Amino acid sequence: MMKKLLFLSAISLFTVSFAQIGTSFPSAKTSNEETKWTFGGYAGLGGAFGNGGGIALYVTPRVGYKVAENFEVGLATNLNWQNSKYYSSSTLGVGLFANYYFGRSFYLSGMFQEYFYSQKDKVNGLKYNGNEAALYLGGGYMQRLGDKVYMQIGGMYNVLYKKDQSIFGGGFIPNVGIVYGL
Repeated sequence: MMKKLLFLSAISLFTVSFAQIGTSFPSAKTSNEETKWTFGGYAGLGGAFGNGGGIALYVTPRVGYKVAENFEVGLATNLNWQNSKYYSSSTLGVGLFANYYFGRSFYLSGMFQEYFYSQKDKVNGLKYNGNEAALYLGGGYMQRLGDKVYMQIGGMYNVLYKKDQSIFGGGFIPNVGIVYGL
């Protein structure tokens, strides 16, 4: 039990530290020119208690480019890892995103991800590998945290989600992240 508590504490510290990375980037200005690049992402930790127990960790960094003042395109990656007494999996997602901002208070978002996964059923010793595409559409609210640093709070739905064929438990994903450079 003590090992789990220490591990969960270390992961929580990592998560909080990762979330703060966006606020510590140095100013990317050269003379009077302003950068069009944005950086950010989010990280999280989950777990289950009880007989099977388990832990889940995810990290989603992203880099974008402001095509216009209120329009950004970029690349996002996603790494998920889960482990329990009965099951383990890892998923890597890569893809493109586009965000449109309304007065730095709200945003609309679209993101395509191609996921590559590996799963293991520890009870039966079965292994599964494969890939799945996702097209997320959504939006949310933005809160300014500092000079060019915003927190985004929103949700997205995978319009390609098929209940009986997907590796995911549902099509909706909430998200909270930090973005620097807007």
